[in-house]
Amino acid sequence: MTTPKPAPDLHIPASPSTVSVSIIDTTTSLRGVQTAMFFSPSIPGHTWLGAPAYSFLIQHPAGNRTLIFDLGIRKDVPNLSPAVLGPLKAAGFCLDYEGTVTRGVREILDAGGVDTAAVEAVIWSHYHFDHTGDPSTFDPATKLIVGPGFREHILPGYPANPASPILETDYTGRELVQLDFDDSNAAWKTLTIGRFKAIDYFGDGSFYLLDAPGHAIGHVCGLARVTSAQGHGGKGDSFIFMGGDAFHHGGEVRPSEYLPLPDEISPSPFAAVSSCSGTKCPGAMFESLLAGADRTKTFYTPSNPPGSPGNPHHDPAEGLRTIGKLQEGDAHDNVFVVAAHDETLLDVVEFFPATANAFVEKEWVQKARWLFLRDFADAAGYQGERAWRANSEWGPI
Repeated sequence: MTTPKPAPDLHIPASPSTVSVSIIDTTTSLRGVQTAMFFSPSIPGHTWLGAPAYSFLIQHPAGNRTLIFDLGIRKDVPNLSPAVLGPLKAAGFCLDYEGTVTRGVREILDAGGVDTAAVEAVIWSHYHFDHTGDPSTFDPATKLIVGPGFREHILPGYPANPASPILETDYTGRELVQLDFDDSNAAWKTLTIGRFKAIDYFGDGSFYLLDAPGHAIGHVCGLARVTSAQGHGGKGDSFIFMGGDAFHHGGEVRPSEYLPLPDEISPSPFAAVSSCSGTKCPGAMFESLLAGADRTKTFYTPSNPPGSPGNPHHDPAEGLRTIGKLQEGDAHDNVFVVAAHDETLLDVVEFFPATANAFVEKEWVQKARWLFLRDFADAAGYQGERAWRANSEWGPI
């Protein structure tokens, strides 16, 4: 048995203020994403990466203010920048132009009764096509918020810059705000959350933006306080961590020194799809897949293998440092870490129009924590029913 280190204090200032968060299934269905493009080493049987795309509706009730974090893929896929479409086709991604995305985020929110004309800002975790959506579908008064270095390295968009991964229409006619985590004179309060540089967006401790570089220039994450120990109802603090592409698979974050691979995994990662529903699963069956059989080391690390189109990670070493910071939050049961493409969450969370604020009572953290292990069914010698969505549903047609 491996003794875990205590979860570090994240030094999040106490606050009675909260936001309401809904996780949005953006209806993205992107096939043909090879695991080898994003992380290593190769684990036999885990070939394809599940690729839904989530965004977040953040509503600040006290100020009657609304934000959206990420937008998934734009509905009219052929209108992506040629600099994006070309490499995607060359890499073998299956972009079904009629069905890759069935509804844009604004359409989803409108159908759910949200006043989208009052959306204060769309926040991009980063500029990659599966997060940027189509901001032009929002009113001109809706700001676009981007991370550090965006103006210097990404602007202008296509067609002014034929090589740009974004479009001029993404930002033209609206206020473009670039975050600065080092500017003490900025309009927002800057601080440190765990080991992340942070901005207190509303100024009341309810929602933070975190500097999370590595995967892309200007990559940011979000941290939303959805219940408060100082608030009404007697609930403690709980937070939803909006991970963007800080990682692409749970095996890049877990195990860790705070969450070592347990002797018994409950619920079993195969419970939802096999006759062993409700039973436990021995952690030992996955131990050989860990480097040195070390139960405190992750299964994967981010990488840019030779031949990867467009270098999926801007700086894998920096991305690994970001993951190390993220693991400190992931170790807490009152922090629900949601990566943008975590297909295991399709079996756990309730999507918009439901809110995710009650994730603690619903035990989403415990249900989701080790569910990614089902992707290793072949390598671990699991003999039950087919147990993983990524290989059965996300590979090429």
